[in-house]
This record gives sequence, C-alpha cells and structure tokens, in this order.
Amino acid sequence: MRTITLPVAYMPLVDAAPLIVAREMGFDHAEGISLDLQPAPSWSSLRDMLAFGHVDAAHLLSAIPVAMALGLGGISTPLSAVSVLSLNGNVIGVGTKLARRLADLGYDFDFMNAELAAAVLAKAADNILVFGVPFPFSMHVELVRYWVAGTELASKKVEIRTVPPPLMAQALASGEIDAFCVGEPWGSFAVDDNVGALLLPGHAIWTCAPEKVLAVRNDWAESEPRLLGSLMRAVWHAARWLSNPESRTTASEMLSRKAYLNVSPELIDRALTGEFTILPSGEQRQVEGFVEFFDGAATFPWRSQAKWVAHQLAIRNGLDASTAERQAAKVFRSDLYRRELHSLGVETPGASEKLEGALPESTAVASTNGSLILPRNVFFDRRIFEPVG
Repeated sequence: MRTITLPVAYMPLVDAAPLIVAREMGFDHAEGISLDLQPAPSWSSLRDMLAFGHVDAAHLLSAIPVAMALGLGGISTPLSAVSVLSLNGNVIGVGTKLARRLADLGYDFDFMNAELAAAVLAKAADNILVFGVPFPFSMHVELVRYWVAGTELASKKVEIRTVPPPLMAQALASGEIDAFCVGEPWGSFAVDDNVGALLLPGHAIWTCAPEKVLAVRNDWAESEPRLLGSLMRAVWHAARWLSNPESRTTASEMLSRKAYLNVSPELIDRALTGEFTILPSGEQRQVEGFVEFFDGAATFPWRSQAKWVAHQLAIRNGLDASTAERQAAKVFRSDLYRRELHSLGVETPGASEKLEGALPESTAVASTNGSLILPRNVFFDRRIFEPVG
C-alpha cells in the first residue's frame, strides 16, 4: 500500500506523544500516511511553519488558533483544532531562592492546594514576580493569570516572559525568571538540574484544561478531507494506545530518543505516571490525572473550551467577550471530529459544548453509545464558566 507523506510540526514535549506514537507504532501507515515529524525550536516558529504551509498539521498550543481567530498575534491564517492532543500536563515551579523562602515560611509543598500555594508564594516573593512561559498565547499564560487574579498573588506585580521550554531551567538559573509554568519534562528537568522546585501541577488550577491540539489550516482541511481523516484516526489510535498503563514504559523510552525529546526515560515517566520529584532533595508527590490523552472524551474538541480561552483573551485585550466566544467556537471543530471518527465507532458527546468547571465528580453524559463518563471538571476557585450561545 502506497503511503502519502504528511509533514507535521511538533515541540519536544511529553504531550507530543500521540504524534510520536502514531509514527513509531505504525498507526499512520495503517491509515495510508507517513508522518514526517519536524521539531520546532519555538512556538512562534511552529505556528509559522503551519500558517505558511511548510507543514500540513501541527502539535499546537490550544490558545494559538483561538488568538489567531481573534486577530491577535499578527498572523491571521484560519486554523482548525480538529482534536485535542492532551488535557493538562503543565507544572508551575519556582527557583531555588523562592523555594527556600517558602520552606522557611513552613510551606510543605503539598502540590495540590492552589490557594494555599499562592498565599505562601505571595509572602515569599518580592514585589515583582517574573513567570517564564513558553508563549504569550498559551494555556500556561491563562492558568497563571487565572490563578493570580483569584488569589493573594493579585497583590503582586506579575510579569510574564516568553522562554522556550527546553531553556526554562537555564532562565531560572540565570535569574531571568523567578518562576515558571511549562509542560513536562522541562519542569522536572529544572528540579533535577538543582535550579528549581515544583509548586503545583496545572491540574490544580483547572482539572480539564485543553493543553495541546492537533491543528491544520482550514484550506487544507477543505481540500484534503481524506488525508485529514487518516491523520485524525492515526492520532486517535495512538491516544488510545497511550491510555493503557502497560504502554507507559515503552512510551517513555520512545519519547526519550535523541530524535524526539532527548532526555532520560525516567524523566518522561514522571509525567506519564504522575509520580513527581518536586524538590532537588528528592521529595515526591503523586498526581492523579496529571496529563490525559484519551479517557473521558479527552480528545474531543469542545467548543466551550475554545470559548473559555477566548473569554480570557478578550478581557485582557479589550475585545468584546461575546463576539470573541462566537469566533472561537468556529476554531474547535467538533463537527470534523464526529465526521472523521464516526467510522471507528468513537464514543462522542451528544453536545458540542458544556459548562466548564461544573462537574465536581465524574459524571455520565449523553453520548453516541450511551456509555461516556466525563471526568471531574472544576476550577480551583469553584467558578463555573457558561459559554455564550
């Protein structure tokens, strides 16, 4: 069977796993395509690779296609998020100086209480607190801003600085930043490099944050529906494979290779198992659901997720929130997801959006096969986001 090569851009992060697994396990070839995975040095270059047609698809920060639809960031190529590649997967950390101050204040780094962590950090930090994040339009920024605004950290001047993920530890060591929010394995890398400590998983701020999406250009999606379907199915099969606990060791070794993340398998395994070393001294914490690739309709592109991101962006950039939400809803393509995955019998929700933050526990919802259970979906402050219709 002849395969068609698809160039796909990605960043060297654990949550690129569905694309890497699709290639390494042959799920792409089973769909008649061959993924040519191309690493990017930064999120801006990755965005440009997709927007200007150098690749056909990309592992992309969930906020980027939403921001582009709102006219933010200088590039307006219409993009579609055809599936979610990962929920959660970020860590918030601090440099060793701040970590020592937190310890001196009696903080025990419980790793789950976002309000307490913020309260102690507000006491330990100087008046200006500089956070490193991978890109201005990212879930990292949205989580940090949401957390800061709803806690005692609001009393501080918080600056956001862009740092490529692999350079986060270096920026921390040089004093360029005081803290960070980054995807794994780069937070754990900072701990192992003795320059930082982990304070919270992003999961502690929002339990169901859409972190990365599989993005394509709208014109390509319209002109190449067969290739789009093949790509989506290959990635869906990879996500399902990743959901099996028995796959974790193989996945860690696969991702660790020089061609991909080029770090130790043990470092990657922390994210996949949720077993984190949070301090250079070796103290550990367990995080259930640190990153999710498949279960609980994790791959479904809920329009309400896009609307939440758009709402936050609109408020900060002086845009009309209702208009922004409606524009964002066109970016997360639940319609394409249903169309291209229908042949696999994929369990899809009966609705395309939901109240974000409204599920204090796992809940059964209407779906195609009647057996879909959505995971706990709450914000740390228990607020509920109701999207505009």
